[in-house]
Amino acid sequence: MHATPSVDRPSLLADIGGTNARFALETAPGRFDCVRVLPCTRYPTLQDAMRSYLADPAVAAHGMPEAAAIAVANPVNGDLVRMTNHHWQFSIEAVRQEFGLARLGVINDFKALALALPLLGPEHKRQVGGGVAASGVIGLLGAGTGLGVSGLVPSGDGWNALDSEGGHATFSPANEREIDVLRFAWKAFPHVSAERLMSGGGLELVYRALAARAGHPASRPAAEIIALALDGTCELCVETVECFCEMLGTVAANLAVTLGAMGGIYIGGGIVPRLGAAFDASGFRRRFEEKGRFAAYLSRIPTYVITADYPCFPGVAAWLRETRATTAA
Repeated sequence: MHATPSVDRPSLLADIGGTNARFALETAPGRFDCVRVLPCTRYPTLQDAMRSYLADPAVAAHGMPEAAAIAVANPVNGDLVRMTNHHWQFSIEAVRQEFGLARLGVINDFKALALALPLLGPEHKRQVGGGVAASGVIGLLGAGTGLGVSGLVPSGDGWNALDSEGGHATFSPANEREIDVLRFAWKAFPHVSAERLMSGGGLELVYRALAARAGHPASRPAAEIIALALDGTCELCVETVECFCEMLGTVAANLAVTLGAMGGIYIGGGIVPRLGAAFDASGFRRRFEEKGRFAAYLSRIPTYVITADYPCFPGVAAWLRETRATTAA
């Protein structure tokens, strides 16, 4: 992306996932004020969530936004947007008109996050294995409500971000335990994608599969699985998180060899950053490098966990400024 003149009126930025809607105002390039996180289930529509955010006194004090950009967790094709992991749907033009915006752009959330990667400082990422990043393609994936995938390809003095729905690629097991998990998942889903297992709901599915494998069927919510795994009080939760991390390592390695991502693989989403040191100590990196003849190739590629609280905002803001500059040219 390229630098553009500063904004006079604030821009409304939104990062809409299947669980939470995150809002902020960009009041100057790279300055994000009035960050709020609203649960999606609390609002019947996106417009209701936007109205609630804009009615916040601290937000309203900045005046009505001139333009807005929304990063949303699903493909964006045409005017009608239907979310993959939530019931919201909306017309881009209808929302633009309702809120009196001069411009409203909508972008896939992981494409926006990819555009933020070159803007992350060292304090906003943690390296987990590998060598020094080379110049070139960068890969991105992240597990949350779903499994997002994107990447960055160098283009002149900037980057092209990839539109991708790679989380819906078919899951491929790498050992007997994962074969059993897949067989369990097949009972509910004729097609088992990577997202079915590497997401919040996927973590719960893996737990149920491993519980059934052990002969003691049980279920737990994802947040509880993570909490009990981190404090070590539930062996099955520990195994579930370890299985999750190993499977994610294989998916990350597949992305790396597919893209030739010598610039590194970045991991975002809501789950992995919460695991902290447990993720670093897991089998993720070992599985990332277990690629037969390409083990040495992958051993050089660094993997990073994104640790910024709201990493999508810099990317969606840069995209909005770029599209405004392109339109004005």
